[in-house]
Amino acid sequence: MTATIRILAFSGSARNGSLNRKLLAVAVEAARAAGAEVTLLDPDDYALPLYHGDLEAAEGMPAKAANLVKFALAHHALLIASPEYNSFPTPLLKNTLDWMSRADEEPFVGKVAGIISASPGALGGMRSQVLTRQLLTHLGCHVVPAYCTLSRAHEGFDVDGRLKDNRAQKSVDELAAQLVDTAKKIGRVS
Repeated sequence: MTATIRILAFSGSARNGSLNRKLLAVAVEAARAAGAEVTLLDPDDYALPLYHGDLEAAEGMPAKAANLVKFALAHHALLIASPEYNSFPTPLLKNTLDWMSRADEEPFVGKVAGIISASPGALGGMRSQVLTRQLLTHLGCHVVPAYCTLSRAHEGFDVDGRLKDNRAQKSVDELAAQLVDTAKKIGRVS
Protein backbone atom coordinates (compact mmCIF):
# COMPACT_ATOMS: atom_id res chain seq x y z
CA MET A 1 0.00 0.00 0.00
CA THR A 2 1.31 3.45 -0.94
CA ALA A 3 1.33 6.08 1.79
CA THR A 4 -0.27 9.43 1.14
CA ILE A 5 2.08 12.30 0.36
CA ARG A 6 1.66 15.19 2.80
CA ILE A 7 2.35 18.68 1.44
CA LEU A 8 2.71 21.86 3.47
CA ALA A 9 1.54 24.88 1.44
CA PHE A 10 2.10 28.55 2.26
CA SER A 11 2.45 31.90 0.56
CA GLY A 12 5.00 34.68 0.86
CA SER A 13 2.14 37.18 0.76
CA ALA A 14 -0.31 37.87 3.56
CA ARG A 15 -2.12 40.66 1.70
CA ASN A 16 -5.90 40.44 1.31
CA GLY A 17 -6.72 39.61 -2.30
CA SER A 18 -3.16 38.40 -2.94
CA LEU A 19 -2.77 36.99 -6.44
CA ASN A 20 -0.22 34.50 -5.10
CA ARG A 21 -2.63 33.25 -2.44
CA LYS A 22 -5.26 32.81 -5.17
CA LEU A 23 -2.83 30.82 -7.30
CA LEU A 24 -1.78 28.79 -4.27
CA ALA A 25 -5.42 27.83 -3.63
CA VAL A 26 -5.62 26.53 -7.21
CA ALA A 27 -2.34 24.63 -6.76
CA VAL A 28 -3.52 23.11 -3.47
CA GLU A 29 -6.58 21.71 -5.24
CA ALA A 30 -4.38 20.36 -8.05
CA ALA A 31 -2.10 18.65 -5.49
CA ARG A 32 -5.11 17.10 -3.79
CA ALA A 33 -6.37 15.90 -7.17
CA ALA A 34 -2.93 14.32 -7.72
CA GLY A 35 -3.45 12.31 -4.53
CA ALA A 36 -1.74 14.40 -1.87
CA GLU A 37 -2.97 15.49 1.52
CA VAL A 38 -2.33 19.25 1.75
CA THR A 39 -2.10 21.52 4.79
CA LEU A 40 -2.62 25.14 3.75
CA LEU A 41 -1.22 27.68 6.20
CA ASP A 42 -2.43 31.25 6.53
CA PRO A 43 0.63 33.55 6.79
CA ASP A 44 -1.29 35.82 9.17
CA ASP A 45 -1.30 32.97 11.69
CA TYR A 46 2.52 32.82 11.61
CA ALA A 47 3.64 36.44 11.73
CA LEU A 48 7.26 36.50 12.89
CA PRO A 49 9.61 39.25 14.03
CA LEU A 50 12.35 40.23 11.61
CA TYR A 51 15.19 37.75 12.04
CA HIS A 52 17.94 39.18 14.22
CA GLY A 53 20.73 37.12 15.74
CA ASP A 54 20.70 39.04 19.01
CA LEU A 55 16.94 38.48 19.35
CA GLU A 56 17.44 34.77 18.75
CA ALA A 57 20.28 34.64 21.30
CA ALA A 58 18.21 36.48 23.93
CA GLU A 59 14.82 34.85 23.40
CA GLY A 60 15.38 31.77 21.26
CA MET A 61 13.24 30.80 18.32
CA PRO A 62 9.75 32.35 18.38
CA ALA A 63 7.00 29.83 19.16
CA LYS A 64 5.34 30.47 15.80
CA ALA A 65 8.58 29.67 13.97
CA ALA A 66 8.99 26.49 16.02
CA ASN A 67 5.44 25.50 15.05
CA LEU A 68 6.25 26.07 11.37
CA VAL A 69 9.27 23.80 11.73
CA LYS A 70 7.09 21.09 13.31
CA PHE A 71 4.64 21.39 10.43
CA ALA A 72 7.46 21.13 7.88
CA LEU A 73 8.95 18.09 9.60
CA ALA A 74 5.55 16.35 9.52
CA HIS A 75 5.18 16.81 5.74
CA HIS A 76 6.99 15.24 2.80
CA ALA A 77 6.94 18.28 0.54
CA LEU A 78 6.50 22.04 0.41
CA LEU A 79 4.35 24.04 -2.00
CA ILE A 80 5.33 27.69 -1.83
CA ALA A 81 3.87 30.75 -3.52
CA SER A 82 6.74 33.17 -4.09
CA PRO A 83 5.47 36.69 -4.84
CA GLU A 84 7.79 39.26 -6.36
CA TYR A 85 8.58 42.66 -4.84
CA ASN A 86 11.23 44.72 -6.62
CA SER A 87 12.26 41.61 -8.61
CA PHE A 88 13.01 39.65 -5.41
CA PRO A 89 11.13 37.29 -3.08
CA THR A 90 9.07 39.11 -0.48
CA PRO A 91 10.59 39.95 2.91
CA LEU A 92 7.79 37.86 4.48
CA LEU A 93 8.85 34.72 2.61
CA LYS A 94 12.58 35.24 3.15
CA ASN A 95 12.11 35.99 6.85
CA THR A 96 9.92 32.90 7.32
CA LEU A 97 12.48 30.65 5.65
CA ASP A 98 15.31 32.28 7.61
CA TRP A 99 13.64 31.64 10.97
CA MET A 100 12.77 28.05 10.00
CA SER A 101 16.38 27.40 8.97
CA ARG A 102 17.53 28.21 12.52
CA ALA A 103 15.86 25.12 14.02
CA ASP A 104 17.96 22.44 15.69
CA GLU A 105 16.29 19.80 13.51
CA GLU A 106 16.72 20.83 9.88
CA PRO A 107 13.24 21.16 8.29
CA PHE A 108 14.41 21.51 4.66
CA VAL A 109 17.05 18.85 3.99
CA GLY A 110 15.59 16.14 1.80
CA LYS A 111 12.21 17.86 1.38
CA VAL A 112 10.72 18.14 -2.08
CA ALA A 113 9.55 21.64 -2.98
CA GLY A 114 7.44 23.17 -5.70
CA ILE A 115 7.29 26.92 -6.30
CA ILE A 116 4.59 28.98 -7.96
CA SER A 117 4.40 32.71 -8.64
CA ALA A 118 1.82 35.19 -9.84
CA SER A 119 2.26 38.81 -10.83
CA PRO A 120 0.39 41.49 -12.74
CA GLY A 121 3.57 41.91 -14.79
CA ALA A 122 4.60 40.08 -17.94
CA LEU A 123 7.07 37.74 -16.22
CA GLY A 124 4.60 36.34 -13.69
CA GLY A 125 7.01 36.52 -10.76
CA MET A 126 9.75 34.53 -12.53
CA ARG A 127 12.59 36.58 -11.03
CA SER A 128 11.39 35.89 -7.50
CA GLN A 129 10.87 32.24 -8.27
CA VAL A 130 14.43 31.81 -9.53
CA LEU A 131 15.84 33.27 -6.30
CA THR A 132 13.48 31.27 -4.08
CA ARG A 133 14.51 28.13 -5.97
CA GLN A 134 18.16 28.99 -5.31
CA LEU A 135 17.53 29.54 -1.59
CA LEU A 136 15.53 26.32 -1.13
CA THR A 137 18.20 24.34 -2.98
CA HIS A 138 20.86 25.81 -0.70
CA LEU A 139 18.75 24.82 2.33
CA GLY A 140 18.70 21.21 1.11
CA CYS A 141 15.39 20.91 -0.75
CA HIS A 142 14.90 18.94 -3.94
CA VAL A 143 13.09 21.61 -5.98
CA VAL A 144 11.06 20.13 -8.82
CA PRO A 145 12.09 21.48 -12.22
CA ALA A 146 8.60 22.57 -13.28
CA TYR A 147 8.10 26.32 -13.41
CA CYS A 148 4.62 27.66 -12.78
CA THR A 149 4.15 31.39 -13.22
CA LEU A 150 1.04 33.40 -13.92
CA SER A 151 1.61 36.68 -15.72
CA ARG A 152 -1.08 39.36 -15.84
CA ALA A 153 -2.50 37.55 -12.83
CA HIS A 154 -4.90 40.37 -12.01
CA GLU A 155 -6.83 39.21 -15.10
CA GLY A 156 -6.23 35.48 -14.58
CA PHE A 157 -9.01 34.41 -12.22
CA ASP A 158 -12.78 34.19 -12.56
CA VAL A 159 -15.13 35.35 -9.78
CA ASP A 160 -14.90 31.91 -8.14
CA GLY A 161 -11.09 32.00 -8.00
CA ARG A 162 -10.55 29.51 -10.83
CA LEU A 163 -8.00 30.15 -13.54
CA LYS A 164 -9.50 31.45 -16.77
CA ASP A 165 -6.76 30.12 -19.03
CA ASN A 166 -6.52 26.37 -19.69
CA ARG A 167 -2.76 26.58 -20.30
CA ALA A 168 -2.27 28.20 -16.91
CA GLN A 169 -4.33 25.45 -15.27
CA LYS A 170 -2.28 22.82 -17.11
CA SER A 171 0.92 24.40 -15.77
CA VAL A 172 -0.43 24.25 -12.20
CA ASP A 173 -1.58 20.65 -12.67
CA GLU A 174 1.81 19.60 -14.07
CA LEU A 175 3.70 21.19 -11.18
CA ALA A 176 1.39 19.55 -8.62
CA ALA A 177 1.74 16.15 -10.27
CA GLN A 178 5.52 16.50 -10.46
CA LEU A 179 5.67 17.52 -6.78
CA VAL A 180 3.63 14.49 -5.67
CA ASP A 181 5.48 12.08 -7.97
CA THR A 182 8.93 13.33 -6.92
CA ALA A 183 8.01 13.12 -3.23
CA LYS A 184 7.01 9.48 -3.78
CA LYS A 185 10.28 8.72 -5.59
CA ILE A 186 12.48 10.39 -2.99
CA GLY A 187 11.29 7.73 -0.59
CA ARG A 188 10.58 9.91 2.44
CA VAL A 189 7.03 8.65 2.65
CA SER A 190 6.29 7.01 6.00
